[in-house]
Amino acid sequence: MRAKDKLTTIQIGHTPDMDDAFMFYGIASGAVPMDGLRFEHVVEDIQTLNRRALRAELDVTAISAASYPALSKDYWIMSVGSSIGQGYGPLVISKTPHSPQELEGRRIAVPGLHTTAYMLLRLAVPQFVPVEMPFSQIPEAVLRGDMEAGLVIHEWQLIYRDAGLLPVLDLGLWWQQQTKLPVPLGLNVVSKSLGRKAAQQVTTVLRDSILYAFAHQEWMMRTVSGPLVSAALRLIAAGAIDLDALATGRAHAEPPWILDRQGSLTAAAVEFA
Repeated sequence: MRAKDKLTTIQIGHTPDMDDAFMFYGIASGAVPMDGLRFEHVVEDIQTLNRRALRAELDVTAISAASYPALSKDYWIMSVGSSIGQGYGPLVISKTPHSPQELEGRRIAVPGLHTTAYMLLRLAVPQFVPVEMPFSQIPEAVLRGDMEAGLVIHEWQLIYRDAGLLPVLDLGLWWQQQTKLPVPLGLNVVSKSLGRKAAQQVTTVLRDSILYAFAHQEWMMRTVSGPLVSAALRLIAAGAIDLDALATGRAHAEPPWILDRQGSLTAAAVEFA
């Protein structure tokens, strides 16, 4: 966190995938009140964000839920923006048909050793050989035959069949069958170094950004299904968009996207653990 021209700059880390684009667009576009904050977007894959959080480099960041115990001394969990799967989660895919039992001893591409996806696969298949690589490169590695199977997350959980890949093991479904519980996949965390007042303020802004997205859900779903939002977030991260102009202005004194100012969503307390 640093001050610039009376604005407090917050480094906020997130991935370029669709759910983060949905959550953070209200902030990136200046559509929600910033309350004197200037957000500097750091767009990375989830394993890179996990590593940076382990070094306490970012003020706010998305992380894998499995990595939180290792960094809990430096971060609080934010009460907004978590990713929870109910009968849905990371997926093991392959080029040729395999049973889950046949994964034992196989070389499997994974999106990071600190990810929730890796933890779940290690629980389900204790003996396999992980090969770490960026999540976006995993399907191609499997298609080329470099890997016998791959562990996919984000949009590849939905579009793997379009690439001619086959499902082997749905770890979200496996977890639910084993525990009867939803699986915590991703969290947003805020640095304890900010102090509770600033952390609360940042959490409120993120909550408002999520509410903005839900209030414009039809338009947002059309937008984030294409490259527009991810491209905008990358431009912001590269400094190509003036964040000072976004941070100093409030879109509306009475935000029109808050449909019911007394409603349960907007009136809920914003907290962190």
